Amino acid sequence: MTARPADLLIDRPTVSDGAALWRLAKESKTLDLNSSYSYLLWCRDFAGTSAVARGADGEPVGFVTGYVRPDRPGTLLVWQVAVDSAHRGLGIAAALLDGLTARLADELGITRVETTITPGNTASERLFTSFAARHGADLTREVLFPADLFPDGPHDPEVLYRIGPLTPTTH
Repeated sequence: MTARPADLLIDRPTVSDGAALWRLAKESKTLDLNSSYSYLLWCRDFAGTSAVARGADGEPVGFVTGYVRPDRPGTLLVWQVAVDSAHRGLGIAAALLDGLTARLADELGITRVETTITPGNTASERLFTSFAARHGADLTREVLFPADLFPDGPHDPEVLYRIGPLTPTTH
């Protein structure tokens, strides 16, 4: 049975969620998969700037990982977004992104979001384009890392999406 965003608990990841986040990333078939160790570290060191959506059993069915850019403290860089295949198309990624940015706007004064997306990743393109529209924010795109910078074989370029400033929302 799939859950709608209203049926999910969105909270901070814990170290014990690291393995589930790694599996969700692996099963996404679109994300660059990092080592399982990196997801454990992420859940320890960047839990405050990340979010998980939990189903009724408490297990993660989706996540957003991010960090605040050291040279731009008002900017959240979204690293990865993944939702379990059985739960896609229900607005969970949008709910995660909205919930995380609202929390970080309150806690850290976040006013901008950045992410990178490879050309052809239409789900991510739609997610971030609709996020910008919902928040009344400008959206610009430019190639951040061209394909020839990647040393480990063929890789599509990474296009930087800059979104902001975000319009404050009431919650």
